[in-house]
Amino acid sequence: MIFQPAINVFLLLLLFAPIAALVVWVLVRAPKDAGRSTAQTRNHRLLWALRLAAVLACFVMLLRPGIPGGATQTLATDTDIVLVVDTTASIVAEDWADGEPRLDGVRADVRTIIAEYPGARFALLTFDAAAELRMPLTTDTTALVGSLDVLRPEVTSQSRGSSIGIAATLLEQTLASAAESSPDRSRMVFYFGDGEQTVSSDPESFAASAPYTDAGAVFGYGTAEGGPMRITSGGVDGTDAGYIQYQGSDALSVVDEQNLQALAAELGVEYEHRTADTEPQLPEAPTTTTNYAESGEVGNVTELYWIAALVLIVLLGIELARAAMLIARLRGLRTPKIDSAGSETGSLSLSKRPSRRKGEPDE
Repeated sequence: MIFQPAINVFLLLLLFAPIAALVVWVLVRAPKDAGRSTAQTRNHRLLWALRLAAVLACFVMLLRPGIPGGATQTLATDTDIVLVVDTTASIVAEDWADGEPRLDGVRADVRTIIAEYPGARFALLTFDAAAELRMPLTTDTTALVGSLDVLRPEVTSQSRGSSIGIAATLLEQTLASAAESSPDRSRMVFYFGDGEQTVSSDPESFAASAPYTDAGAVFGYGTAEGGPMRITSGGVDGTDAGYIQYQGSDALSVVDEQNLQALAAELGVEYEHRTADTEPQLPEAPTTTTNYAESGEVGNVTELYWIAALVLIVLLGIELARAAMLIARLRGLRTPKIDSAGSETGSLSLSKRPSRRKGEPDE
């Protein structure tokens, strides 16, 4: 038997010891009512014994008892993974799945990557008119998923065009810093975008990041037919501002696979066009991936706190049932009985007192 207390054991003792002592004192003390029957005394002690059991059940539940049991093989990826996500207006073009925005596909693919490389450290870079490091390297994948869930594209009215390579410098700096601080770790880069170059200049090159990149992929989103893009206002009122217009009709964003393939070649990784009906083809984890099952299996703990929780639920149910019966009994005592003539019986109110006859003395 092992214990994994929810809070410090000494704090648990300080919290529960006074309560338990009070319940024990009420349980063992003799009732003050000398006319109380043996059955009433027994019921009194039984009631407080159940309450003491409830206190102990709470205490045991917070101690989180368990027994060692089973074993799992754990896989830890000793790798740094940098995610580069396009946040221009085109990333919400509605040509993913059944008219969903492309950003939904990016989120789904990132979740797949997280599951494929457990234990890796992740960094999140986004780019539109400028590149930004949204999240430095961390193993907190919950925070990463949360950041992606609230990720929104740039405000449409502030868009001045963007380059698909504007994040090249920031990516190189991030990878170089990771290589300097942890030279024994491998590094992977995943790029998510549609390849649309909406400025007149040529895209910046990612070739400088290639020496730091051991594996990764460039994922392309969108269709040749294109998808309409909703206007992003940046407000919180949730109103629909409609679609971006071009020459009197909805502007369409199309994927540029040629640009994405060139970007993948610069990084030295593979390019893959993503669709909703296929799973991403992820590269194998670098050689630094360690399967701890080779050096020993990690034991699990079978939690037993739920047993105490069930006991507590039963005891609380008894208390609630007893309280309901007492309330029903009190309501029955207070409700006057009505005889066949329609007058109250069983209680005598002041208004129903018999009148004093003339000449009779006051009571």
